[in-house]
Amino acid sequence: MKHTTATPTVRTPADRFTGDVYLNLLEAPAEPARLAVGLVRFTPGARTNWHSHANGQTLHITDGVGLVGTRDGHVVRVAAGETVSCPPGEEHWHGATDTTFMAHLAIVVGDGAGDGTTWLEPLTDEQYAAALSAATG
Repeated sequence: MKHTTATPTVRTPADRFTGDVYLNLLEAPAEPARLAVGLVRFTPGARTNWHSHANGQTLHITDGVGLVGTRDGHVVRVAAGETVSCPPGEEHWHGATDTTFMAHLAIVVGDGAGDGTTWLEPLTDEQYAAALSAATG
């Protein structure tokens, strides 16, 4: 059995996120399992850059309301208790709405060299505004 006490909250890097986003790493990828889990908290308007995961990503919303969008323009509005699964290699972003906080558990299986995330360019303010209008769910 492994018992981990509270992990420190860190601010996420500005080159991967827009706005104020905070992370508590719950599980780092380690052989043989390579599971990574983080509790990520987004302030209103905050969001990730575009990115993808070698082995996909599961997001379980724990609090608030947020958005998850893909390159093809599909955007879903998500709320506490809901889960979104992004398949391997799918370029996507996620974050809070412009008026609410959002927190989620981000779950990925690493690729042997880390958590398997490829970080891309920021989601622009124009793309974010369009996503707010287009969100379904």
